[in-house]
Amino acid sequence: MPLISDLTVVDSSLPMILPPFDVEWIWFCHTLNPVSYREYCERRFSKLVGRAVIYDEENREYALFRCREIWNSKYPFESFENEASSDSQDSDTVVAEDDVFKEVEKRRLLCSKFMEPYRSELVYLIAARQRYKAFLFMMQRFASECSSRLVPTSDILLMWLTHQSYPTVYMEDLKALALESYMQKVATLSETVKDKEFEETKKLWDRAFNQPYEKAGGEVPLTLEGAIAIKSPVSWEESDTDVNTKYRSLLPRLLLEACVFVRPKPRIKALQKDTNREFLRLRMIRCHSELKLDEAISNFPFDSWKKAWNLYCEFGTKGVVLEYRRHGGGNCLKRSSRQDTISFRWNDLLRADSLTLEKEVSQQVNVVVSITPPVQAPYLLKCVPDRVTDDSGAMISDVFLKLNSYRPQEGRWLSRTVLDHAGRVCFVIRIR
Repeated sequence: MPLISDLTVVDSSLPMILPPFDVEWIWFCHTLNPVSYREYCERRFSKLVGRAVIYDEENREYALFRCREIWNSKYPFESFENEASSDSQDSDTVVAEDDVFKEVEKRRLLCSKFMEPYRSELVYLIAARQRYKAFLFMMQRFASECSSRLVPTSDILLMWLTHQSYPTVYMEDLKALALESYMQKVATLSETVKDKEFEETKKLWDRAFNQPYEKAGGEVPLTLEGAIAIKSPVSWEESDTDVNTKYRSLLPRLLLEACVFVRPKPRIKALQKDTNREFLRLRMIRCHSELKLDEAISNFPFDSWKKAWNLYCEFGTKGVVLEYRRHGGGNCLKRSSRQDTISFRWNDLLRADSLTLEKEVSQQVNVVVSITPPVQAPYLLKCVPDRVTDDSGAMISDVFLKLNSYRPQEGRWLSRTVLDHAGRVCFVIRIR
């Protein structure tokens, strides 16, 4: 810190240097407590020490090389890389009392909160930045009225932590927005929040933008008091690039998360319209023709958005279709009739602001659909029975016996065809 402080000149651009990874991580964690970091800098250096913004790998390599040169010149007897071993005999009692150590300890699981590969997609980051700006705007308008803490969603939290990690920029922006005294109301990653606080945040967001607060890729990352954590049914621990080079017949499988929120129009309540026979049906545009997910209109509240469906879909399904349907008369055997239909295509959602679209169905209900960018998922393979063959690969049948003048076929092989997620043939496995 003294090194970067000596290189920092007030009212000029920040020095383009990058410390070794361990120092960079400690520095990053320290900046995530802006009050503590500012007090530390003022006490030690009489100024706020900022971090330079490094956009690409080439600049990163240059900044690291330059820092190494300056470090070796300033501290010739101190190694640039951390050479301490895990069994170091340093006193833990001294370290444990240090404020910086406490901040690092609180952030030890930080990366696991944002491990999904879609979070590094540019289109996701742009959408998250827009929602973070909207969150700050909401605070400007309503933070003074709110008595409880505000709970950020995971995409907003990601942008907030990134913003905090550049202290000089963060403080200038808060001062310009007059939000310096209100940011203490926002719950941080290491805190447990109450369900009431999250509900209050959702109401403020709805009041400001008339939109659902949660979205696909924008769930609650904090621990809700009394809530049970639900693990995602999809394993996102995959590379964002296809590492398969041996089996070219295997094509990548792209997966995305989709959230569907529904709210009936207020005029339905005003007209006291009976909606007990009406329901929404969700189907896929392509594939899975038998999939029909129904939800009664009477289950949706008028004063808030309700998450009707949270889906994990393959990009090849193209999108979702929502049908507004009405059950028949008293005859329970009579099928429902379709009143109106709307569709949400994945490609349209990828081009939409915040990866979200809103539509109206049958002039009765507002529907908001949001998605995450499609990313590569684990391969999904299916093995189906195939014909029995001989040693030459010919099918065991009377036809081949006749063609070979009834010469007995030699060998018996069981065959299995391996299909991928789209039903394409990938392999044929033969077992003797």
